[in-house]
Amino acid sequence: MKPRLVVLSAVCMSLLAAPAKLQFTKSFPGSVPPYCSVEVDKSGGLTYKEAPTDDRPLTAQLLSADAEAMFDLAQKLDNFKSPLESGLKVANTGKKTFRYQDENGAATEVVFNYSTNLLAQQLLERFERIAASERAYLELDRTIHFDKLGVNDALAEIESLWLRKELTAPDQFLPLLTRIATHEAFMHLVRDRAARLKDEFQAPQTVSANDRKEK
Repeated sequence: MKPRLVVLSAVCMSLLAAPAKLQFTKSFPGSVPPYCSVEVDKSGGLTYKEAPTDDRPLTAQLLSADAEAMFDLAQKLDNFKSPLESGLKVANTGKKTFRYQDENGAATEVVFNYSTNLLAQQLLERFERIAASERAYLELDRTIHFDKLGVNDALAEIESLWLRKELTAPDQFLPLLTRIATHEAFMHLVRDRAARLKDEFQAPQTVSANDRKEK
């Protein structure tokens, strides 16, 4: 192959290569929601679904520190090449799957109900925080459109996650908070609360929400 073709081929391959991804899925019929999926790529891009066939998933951007910490945990777990199930007789808390996909598309995954591995527990907690934040976003969006009296309760849940240092990707909430704060269809108390949360989310953050909680 001529040198120019070699260079062109290498460029094409680099363009086709996708960033490494981590995915967490939880299937728990009878719970709300009965299914959820969180996918995080190496750049921090995240995708959230509440159905395997969802073709319009919720997307957001994690802080780079959060994404790096999750990939670091996955690496310490050998990218899920070993079992994580404890084997203990514990209550069913849902079928959980950790999946790692490298830049070339090769994937490894592990399925478990409950794990005693501390690293697995830490990674699970991070995924669960993301899922809770995305559910809070969906609920706020729903109430804005269909249940204006429920907006304050939705804001209260978001604020609770924020105060517990469990709210991930807060920037995704800014457009919704702006809409509430500037729209007279909402009560004055609700507008004030949305404006205050917006200011807090836009304040400089030196460390990630997860890191603040773990210190």
